[in-house]
Amino acid sequence: MCGCFGILFTSSYSLDVAFYLLVIAAVLDFFDGFTARLLKVSSPIGKDLDSLADMVTFGLLPGFIMYKMIALSILNFNIDLAIDIFSLFRIGEPALDELSKINITTMPILFMAFIAFIIPVFSAVRLAKFNNDPRQSDSFIGLPTPANGLLIASLGFVLIRQLHGYTSAPVNSIIFNPYFLTVLSCVLSFLLISELPLIALKFKNFGWADNKMRFILIGLAVLLLAVFQFVGIPLVIILYILLSIVDNIFFKKKV
Repeated sequence: MCGCFGILFTSSYSLDVAFYLLVIAAVLDFFDGFTARLLKVSSPIGKDLDSLADMVTFGLLPGFIMYKMIALSILNFNIDLAIDIFSLFRIGEPALDELSKINITTMPILFMAFIAFIIPVFSAVRLAKFNNDPRQSDSFIGLPTPANGLLIASLGFVLIRQLHGYTSAPVNSIIFNPYFLTVLSCVLSFLLISELPLIALKFKNFGWADNKMRFILIGLAVLLLAVFQFVGIPLVIILYILLSIVDNIFFKKKV
């Protein structure tokens, strides 16, 4: 439901509301499995339903958010023009006049935004691999879809907050650039299906020995969020990837 409502709000460029809904979904996604294990009611149907829900909320919704961010960056952050061209698909008067004002004279550049939809495609592959890969019971192989979704949604949140003047910082022209966002979509899609082992936030118990990297990650994440607030969310995802690499190099026993 969070994913469905998130897509609805994303369609009107309310990327901040979509971000909040995705955060709520991530919390629910964490506790549903935890609760099932606690109550001993896990089942194959629950496993399938979890992945189907993840596909909507952490696959399709991030794809839509990235699509809107690329669209806005192409059109010089003109939301009204973006609604005309990328929501209503109405390219004509006055859209052509507006496009010429921001030096867009060739139509193919408008199609860059559609590259964002490789994110749902690779999310589907990642979720299917997860359900059928026995190696992923205690750790993830590849970037989890919730982490990928949070990274993309947090960027959308930052962009909308800056556009609406909620922060004093101007829009970052390096990050919110159609070429950078297109490359980022491809990189994240690759990470989703990569063979990179990552920490799984699944607590089978709360002992330090079995969960030290999880506790370190949570502690540093809280610190980053306290210092940088919403801008710290992309940093948390980067920290998550780096700590996973450290965990695999120094703490995992080689079989």
